[in-house]
Amino acid sequence: MFKAVKFVAVPASLSFATLRVHAASETKAPPETLLKVEELSLYSSPVPVARYVEDKKTELEEGISWLRTSTAPYTKWYQNVYEKVKPKVETAVEHSKGSRIKKIIYPLGFMGIGASLYYPQQAAMIAKDAGTLVYDWSLQGIVTVESLWKDGGKKKSSKKHEMPVSSDQAVSNDPKQPNTPSESSK
Repeated sequence: MFKAVKFVAVPASLSFATLRVHAASETKAPPETLLKVEELSLYSSPVPVARYVEDKKTELEEGISWLRTSTAPYTKWYQNVYEKVKPKVETAVEHSKGSRIKKIIYPLGFMGIGASLYYPQQAAMIAKDAGTLVYDWSLQGIVTVESLWKDGGKKKSSKKHEMPVSSDQAVSNDPKQPNTPSESSK
């Protein structure tokens, strides 16, 4: 066996000194003084005597608990909406990083917000008119798409796109109209 050595604090200057350490010779001790590993107090486990006692909730904790349970369905709904909207918002943010959009939409938007703060009645009228205009444009777009869908994408020749002709050519080329101006007045 080795003898136990005490540790002593030494100044740092002595750390460069050389010291010799010798091990003690191992002599056989009588068998009654030897201990097994399980017998050492370091390795024994204490008997568990602890038991869990729940603390009494305070009024604040009960209030917070009630608030959390009552808002749980709403927070779940909000999380679902957030998961659906997040990709769209990220796409919009990516598109808004373009220089043309920044130069056009941001200044106009901020000017509109600023103007609406100082002139709320006029802003309400403009918003109403703009809403009506956007609604009309959307209806025109829907009608156009429906007509293209029904026609199968074929172009119709309309009178707006034809070349204007003189009145003499129109009279002579159109078989449905009378040839003389006096007959058309009848």
